[in-house]
Amino acid sequence: MNSRFTQLDCHPLRQLAQVLSEDAWKSGPREERALWRGLAQLAVGLTHAARGNAVGGARLLRRGAGAVEGWAAERGEDRLYGLDLPGLARWARELAGRVEDDSAPVDAETEAPRLGP
Repeated sequence: MNSRFTQLDCHPLRQLAQVLSEDAWKSGPREERALWRGLAQLAVGLTHAARGNAVGGARLLRRGAGAVEGWAAERGEDRLYGLDLPGLARWARELAGRVEDDSAPVDAETEAPRLGP
């Protein structure tokens, strides 16, 4: 299992932002870079939404969802390291819609999906 994911196992998605914002995804396997970039966009989108930036949050959540779905479709995999990629994309799009409808900040702790059991 990838050591970067092991460190993040069972933590809310928003905690990915700290690791991924440091471009850790660039050091991983080349074939996974687009996925990790998409996951970073989800994490940063959630962070923006939690800080009250509805436009930026929704935009990044949708961009990340598209990247995650695109990677899964291209690779023919919908799970990597136990992540439910289609589920993450659905979560991100649903949250993006709610963020746009109600521009109040969201609670990142309660809104973040769980990444593990």
